[in-house]
Amino acid sequence: MELSYLTKLPLGAFIFLLNIPFLVFGYKQIGKSFVISTFFAVTILSIWVTFLEKLPSLTSDTLLASVFGGIILGIGVGLVIRYGGSMDGTEIVAVVISEWSGFFVGEIVLFFNIFILGSAGIVFTWDRAMYSLITYFIAFKVIDLTIEGLDEAKAVMIVTEKADEIAETIIARLGRSVTLWEGKGGYTKGTKVSRLEIAKLKMIVKEHDERAFVTIHDVYDVLGGKLQKRSIH
Repeated sequence: MELSYLTKLPLGAFIFLLNIPFLVFGYKQIGKSFVISTFFAVTILSIWVTFLEKLPSLTSDTLLASVFGGIILGIGVGLVIRYGGSMDGTEIVAVVISEWSGFFVGEIVLFFNIFILGSAGIVFTWDRAMYSLITYFIAFKVIDLTIEGLDEAKAVMIVTEKADEIAETIIARLGRSVTLWEGKGGYTKGTKVSRLEIAKLKMIVKEHDERAFVTIHDVYDVLGGKLQKRSIH
């Protein structure tokens, strides 16, 4: 927003133009489907921002605007992430950096936003920067509720008769390791994924076995270091 203010460009147009380099970068580094879904999300966001800028404000209370803005932002971003996309270029860069840095996507996005909020305090006022911090915090929590859990680890157990096919696809598409257990009644697969990958993992399982039994739960602590994934590019 501060760059839009400094360049005098409409915010909607600026959001779209700013994200083009990130989309090109993401297409080369991440993959076609992720970037296409992100492109649609950014385009719709830009159109709505342009439209809403022309409407009168619903409230003159900055705190109310910060709270409800955070709720709406969190729901929107959460839905986009839940179905395999992202809302801005920083998330694309964060995904790429996370693959070789060892940091989670959520941690990298948090760093970017701290930098942006600091810049907002310098360009505008620190009061506005602190209101923005309230919006960001609420949005982050609402994202958490919307997609169940930004980059907490998830442990997934899949009971299926098509273990080999699902294992190969998970390794190829997600870059995650898979542990196989053989027991009575079928096969059980265990793997750890970030919550950004949960939607894609569900699609992989459904592709190969619509009758597979899948349970997903949070991983709060890991002995032996961070959860790592191999590169899939």
